[in-house]
Amino acid sequence: MRIVIAEDDALLREGLVLLLRSEGFEVAAAVDHPGDLVATVEAVEPDLAVVDVRMPPTFTDEGLRAALEARRRVPGLAILALSAFIEDGYAGDLLAAGGGGAGYLLKERVGKPDEFLDALRRVAAGGTVLDRDVVAVQLARPRPGDPVATLNAREREVVALLAEGHSVPTIGRLLGIGTAAARQHAGDVSTKLRVPDGAQAMLSYLRA
Repeated sequence: MRIVIAEDDALLREGLVLLLRSEGFEVAAAVDHPGDLVATVEAVEPDLAVVDVRMPPTFTDEGLRAALEARRRVPGLAILALSAFIEDGYAGDLLAAGGGGAGYLLKERVGKPDEFLDALRRVAAGGTVLDRDVVAVQLARPRPGDPVATLNAREREVVALLAEGHSVPTIGRLLGIGTAAARQHAGDVSTKLRVPDGAQAMLSYLRA
């Protein structure tokens, strides 16, 4: 897997390069400016871009916008966006864009290599990943009739893990309940919230 990194913090950028190379990934380039990201992606056509959301010159959403432009020029590019802050709107923009695997994580997850690398691999495989803290914010958002309030504790756990992008078998393993029980809970959740089965549908519901 070929990866391009866009991160203006030199320490984090080099840390990502070392981590990914130590795990056998090919880091084709590591840049510190959003404009360089677009040009580099066009030149090397990587499988995945790991991108800081906030980059120069204004440190708002330049990194995210550059990543989406890079995907427009290199269709299918997977994007894993990193942020120091919980920015629900930016996460929604990325996940709603379509066109390839997408993930949005807080930068602190890089300090937990197993979690970070699992998310990276799922995004590279075409999946969707959302940081658990962003999911918690979305679950707490008031909604008409508050359908989330009808869920029991286990069902809320299942909703959160679905929204983070985990498959039903993985949810069963993480919760220690097995695939069949996890599938039953996922079905119950879909019925109560009136959304189709699956992680992507749950993400769409929570973003609405």
